[in-house]
Amino acid sequence: MIIIGIDPGISGAICFIRNGKIIDVVEMPSMADGKKNKRQVNGAEVTNIFKRVINLNHGKTSGKDENEVKVVIEHVTAMPGQGVTSMFNFGQSFGVIKGICAALQLPIYFVRPAKWKKYFNLIKCEKDASRTKAIEIFPYFSTNLSKKKDANKADAILIASFHENTLEKHI
Repeated sequence: MIIIGIDPGISGAICFIRNGKIIDVVEMPSMADGKKNKRQVNGAEVTNIFKRVINLNHGKTSGKDENEVKVVIEHVTAMPGQGVTSMFNFGQSFGVIKGICAALQLPIYFVRPAKWKKYFNLIKCEKDASRTKAIEIFPYFSTNLSKKKDANKADAILIASFHENTLEKHI
């Protein structure tokens, strides 16, 4: 089974885990939009990445469950003090991801930040604590999480890992 963990938003990330091993983690592809060059999610590139990773790993399995793909998206909501424009942009990014999954006929699961963070004991921790936790769980991937800005990649990794570790409870 391939689990795709997504930290949505312009500065988010996408993680692909197969049988407990990280296949790939990428920053959320984005592109400039409009006269002010605001960033938006590049839906075409997200689609290409999904197809590439799924197709590359599709033939390397033995059973039907091995070829199954599940997408787990962090389900975040508005935060106090967050501006209307930033929430609109975030909602647009969230919608692009949902649309891609629908078009590719990939099942979507949502997980609230509090749920996966509680599982990894990250409640009321600094943002960078998720990077430390991801390195502890996946030490072979530590070189890919060496910078503070990689916290979003770590979040995507932990979102996918949470789903994989608690899969029996979801079914």
